[in-house]
Amino acid sequence: MRKYHALPVALLAALALTACQDGTGTQDEGAAKPQLTATANTAPTDAASDKAGDTAADTATVAKATKATKAAKAKGTSEKGTSAKGTKPGTAAAPAARVSCNGANTTVTAKPVRRPINHMLITVKNTGSKACDLTYYPVLRFDEMQWAPQPMEESKPQAVTTLAPGESGYAGVALSAADGSGSGGTTGRKLTVGFQGRTPHSSGGPSAIPQLPSEGVYYDSSLTVTYWLHDMEQALSY
Repeated sequence: MRKYHALPVALLAALALTACQDGTGTQDEGAAKPQLTATANTAPTDAASDKAGDTAADTATVAKATKATKAAKAKGTSEKGTSAKGTKPGTAAAPAARVSCNGANTTVTAKPVRRPINHMLITVKNTGSKACDLTYYPVLRFDEMQWAPQPMEESKPQAVTTLAPGESGYAGVALSAADGSGSGGTTGRKLTVGFQGRTPHSSGGPSAIPQLPSEGVYYDSSLTVTYWLHDMEQALSY
């Protein structure tokens, strides 16, 4: 009885294509020719063994191809992810690209507000071309005062207030005690806003001198200031 081997699908397709090309078609040659015996000696003689061997070979081939495909996809995904997630130099997200906010790259205003009473709002707008950091809190000085108001520690943010070009940051100023407990009350005619650097009490660059109302600003010994914040309402909530 003739023995048929289970051939891989790709090989069957190749054989079919060859038959069509030479115009002979598939022919039955009858019994196996003697001269092919030497080649067949290495193959199993049992039909079931032949089929199992061919199936195992096919499985190994498919597994190898699948592994190669997965490896190629993984490499492509990795390269794509690195490119997509990489931070470009010069963006606001890159700390090395940021500078300190100061009087040279911002505009600063200082305006008393009606609510809460005895408060003033300082607004800093980034007018530069790079993102800048408002570190710690503003160092305020009215006229020739010889002391600096202390910060409200409860207003300290969890991260540095960074301003992209065109954005604004805020600080609230409690000018005097609402209950009159402050002492040494006086009216300030000139305000200097100092900026801190990367470390506390270091210089962050040129100061700013925002214009005050013509009548000046009243303050006393209870003068305190918030840390730099992103939200105006939050700055005035202390």
